[in-house]
Amino acid sequence: MSVNQEITQDYEKTDATWYIGVHRVEHEIKNGMWTTTQWTLDGFNLSPELNEQDVCLLQLHKDERTDYRFNLSSQQPKLFLIMDNVDSGERPVIQLLTASQTVAGQYMDGDNQVLSCDMPLPVQAWMEAFIGRHGELLEVRKKKRKGVGRANGN
Repeated sequence: MSVNQEITQDYEKTDATWYIGVHRVEHEIKNGMWTTTQWTLDGFNLSPELNEQDVCLLQLHKDERTDYRFNLSSQQPKLFLIMDNVDSGERPVIQLLTASQTVAGQYMDGDNQVLSCDMPLPVQAWMEAFIGRHGELLEVRKKKRKGVGRANGN
């Protein structure tokens, strides 16, 4: 099997994984005499080419189904791109593409930059199918025992 055939097979969409091309745009922003670079997420390519530079794996996890449902039920569902080395002056390294706001929020601190862009409709349908196959994840809290965490008053 040739290398190109292996890569093509790797780019195939499955029930829980989808390789998606990411369009990032670099903007120079001037503030007085200072110039800084800012990255924006401009959109997605749902069928990336073999030679496309920025291709990410969007992977769905069963334990994040509540986050996916929350995202899909919002007015404008988003995909989140997490990048590293933003301040290095070089092209930032893509760490992760996710549909979970909770996961994206965990990367907000530190040297990471989190960008978001509207989720394409085919990705929304794919996520709905994933949730349909695996069921809704309802977070059930156990009832606390009476008296736990309170002073007894003996």
